[in-house]
Amino acid sequence: MSDTLRVLIIICPLVFVAGFIDSAAGGGGLISLPAYMAAGLPPHMATGTNKCSSMFGTVFSTWNFFKSGKIHIKTALASAAAALAGSWIGAMLNMIADEKILRMVLLFTVPVVAFFIVFKRDFGKEDRTDRHSQKGLIVISMIIGFVVGCYDGFFGPGTGTFLILGFTMFAGFDLLTASGNAKAVNLASNIAAFVTFAASGHIIWHIGLPAAVFGVAGNILGSKIALKKGSKFIRPMFIVILSILFVKIFIM
Repeated sequence: MSDTLRVLIIICPLVFVAGFIDSAAGGGGLISLPAYMAAGLPPHMATGTNKCSSMFGTVFSTWNFFKSGKIHIKTALASAAAALAGSWIGAMLNMIADEKILRMVLLFTVPVVAFFIVFKRDFGKEDRTDRHSQKGLIVISMIIGFVVGCYDGFFGPGTGTFLILGFTMFAGFDLLTASGNAKAVNLASNIAAFVTFAASGHIIWHIGLPAAVFGVAGNILGSKIALKKGSKFIRPMFIVILSILFVKIFIM
C-alpha cells in the first residue's frame, strides 16, 4: 500500500464526518485537522491541506443554505467583513499574549454554554430578530463577526460554532439562519486562508483534493439534513462539537 493511499484511508472518512457536522453546527476542523496530523502530515502542511478540503465543502453547504433562503445576506456580509479584520487583529494579539488565559476562560465558558443549550429547549427555534432595527441587527452582526474573528485569529477551534451561537443568542436568528450566516462568514475566512496557504506552498494537493471530495459529500448531506430537520438536528450536533472542543482545550 502506498503512503498516499494509507493517508487517504485515514483522512477521508474523518473529513466526511467533519463536513457533515460542520455544515450544521460548525467546528468540523476539530475533527479533520487532528486527522491530517494523525496521518503524519507536518503541522503547517496539515493546516493548509485541511483548509483545502474544508473550503470546498463550505462552498457547497453555503450554497445549500443560500438556495433555501437561510442566509440573511446583509448581516452575513457585514459580519464576514468584520471577521476578516478581527482575525488579523487576533493573529497580532497571539504574538504578544498568552493563550493560557483564553484556554482557562473557555474551560469555564464551554460547559456553561452546553448546559444552556441542553436545558433551554426553545433555543434557536424561532426568529427573534424583530427586537432589533435593521441597522441595529447589522451592527450586532458586525460585532459578532469581529469578536469571533479575533478569537479565530488568536486561538481558532470551534469558530463556526461560536458564530452560530452569537447569531442565535445576540442577533436573535433561528438556528438554521444562524448556521447559514456562519457558513457565509466561514467561507470568506476559508477562502482567504486557502489562498494564503496555496500561495505559500503549504497544501499537499494529491491529498487535499481527494479529501475535499469527501468533505463536499459530508457538507452536502449535513446541510440537507439540517435544512430538513432544523433545530432537532442542529442541537445534538452542538453538544457533540462543544464536547470535543472542551476535551481539546483541556488536554492542550
